[in-house]
Amino acid sequence: MSTYKNLIGKDVNFLTTDPDNDAAEGQIWYNSTAGVFKDLLVSEAWFSSGSLGSGRYALGQGTGGTVNAGIAVFGRKAGPAVNSTEEYNGSGWSTGGDGNTARYGCAKFGTQTAAVAAGGKVTVPSVQNVEEYNGTSWSEETDYPSQARQYLSGFGTLTAGVICGGHNSGTFYGLTDEYDGTNWTTGGVMNNVRSTAGTTGILTAGLTFGGQTPSITAKTEEYNGTAWTESGDMSTARSHLAGSGTQDAALAYGGFTPSSTTQTEAYNGSTWSTSPATLATATARNSSVGSGASTGLSFGGNPPGTAATEEYNRSANVITGAAWAAGGNLNLTRSNVKGGGIQTAAIATGGQTPPSPAFTVRAETESYNGTSWTEVADMSNARREFSAFGTQGAAVAFGGENPGDTQLNATENWNGSSWTSGGNYPVEISLQGSTGTQTAGLGIGGSDPSSPTNLTCEYDGSSWTSTAPGGNLGTSRYGLEGAGTQTAAVAFGGSPPRIGLTEEYDGSSWTSSNNMNTKLRAMGGAGTQTAALSFGGAPGESTSTEQYNGTSWVTSANLASGRSYLGGCGTTAAALAMGNGSTPTAEEFTGETSALNIKTITTS
Repeated sequence: MSTYKNLIGKDVNFLTTDPDNDAAEGQIWYNSTAGVFKDLLVSEAWFSSGSLGSGRYALGQGTGGTVNAGIAVFGRKAGPAVNSTEEYNGSGWSTGGDGNTARYGCAKFGTQTAAVAAGGKVTVPSVQNVEEYNGTSWSEETDYPSQARQYLSGFGTLTAGVICGGHNSGTFYGLTDEYDGTNWTTGGVMNNVRSTAGTTGILTAGLTFGGQTPSITAKTEEYNGTAWTESGDMSTARSHLAGSGTQDAALAYGGFTPSSTTQTEAYNGSTWSTSPATLATATARNSSVGSGASTGLSFGGNPPGTAATEEYNRSANVITGAAWAAGGNLNLTRSNVKGGGIQTAAIATGGQTPPSPAFTVRAETESYNGTSWTEVADMSNARREFSAFGTQGAAVAFGGENPGDTQLNATENWNGSSWTSGGNYPVEISLQGSTGTQTAGLGIGGSDPSSPTNLTCEYDGSSWTSTAPGGNLGTSRYGLEGAGTQTAAVAFGGSPPRIGLTEEYDGSSWTSSNNMNTKLRAMGGAGTQTAALSFGGAPGESTSTEQYNGTSWVTSANLASGRSYLGGCGTTAAALAMGNGSTPTAEEFTGETSALNIKTITTS
């Protein structure tokens, strides 16, 4: 009889704890602590990632970087073509430079810092326009010489790229054009004319699959830099699909079959097979990036245009995307609420209860244990449009407006059971940002008393000190949010007008950083100077969530319910959003996590 070692080449190890890395992939071990046999399996799955900043469909089709450095190019939003670009960093999107010619159904190829967009449709005519992207801006380059067409696809690099297929005025083409970074030359003609196909690969090892001929097709062809050769058909014919990978290890996902689908297929260099991993939402007219069969990214699609982004991973690690989930309901449904703490130990205080304009300004404070809210002692001053910071047991509330809409400079300290008076703020203030602790806090900007200010003040637990003029914000604003500490803070968003400006504070002065992707005010905030989170905001009641890494902002999982004038606290791994005029529900944020796919072996 063969043993496990004879068959697999490994012993069954005797361990007291499970392995903590993927070196154990495919191995069986006995966990003596749990008294069970276990193994580490490779899994395939799609998970939700940070949404595009702008929902759209018919984006540039073809390769465009990796899942840690991808690019979304142009497209269409409920009608007109757009010229916007977004960049993906592995978890979310940030705004890139705008193109010169708005278009949809174009081809793209290259990387995030060296990309090409070619062809497409500009509302009515198809074009031959070519633009190059350097990671910051687009420049017009030599038009490709063959037939102008739309819904063509691309693959390769800036200096060795390919565009192929497409259609124009009802005629479908099998044309191929090759780009060397400066000039275009004619390549081999495809065996099957088609548009809306998926593509991936490089100039000398390319792949195209699916599309329209004009009927939906399953045909697959491989390119060697000179000629196309037919290969195995896809399992399911489909058009307007996306793909990633290499010529001998590719993925195809989404598309019309004729209805939009969640199906994913894998290609091994000769045949296609249906993957057990499916997209969470059926989609078509989506786009993609990815250079290997173990990873992929699908984004956009589904007219009038979605912002949804899903990432594919085949690994011994199970990745769970960032997400918001419902928390416990506040006892009072209120907006303009503020507070502090962490996700499992927070307070919410003040604000206003609906209906508006006949709202009631509140002084009530509630304490949260990660599951439910409990009413505790009221503030001495009912207030709205104020700010607060600190912890569940040591917080500060200051400024705002009282029930008569008069601005306040009053400060109150919270000790976990009651509020007591602290030193007055230097000016009457409302809609200011803040961050820090009870003994080392920071007040930032606001309305003083009816115009935006750049004032920055520091709190030591009993009194406020105005910083020198060099310590004030670079841009006066109200409705902004803050995160971090008194000596390492970040301020973001605000009005007027709505601005996405970001500034960092080092304890003495502010410096400008990269803008947010969405211009908002009255958001919730959490985190530190190098790991901050912004969520919700006005105008309207936004679901937008963005994460800051100390340099730039990227999108993250959207709130389940749009809200503005809310409170926030916690970290980028575990944040809390609280308050909104229409719902008492708090929401809890969990950042992206990764864990080994360890399974217990059973006889069932």
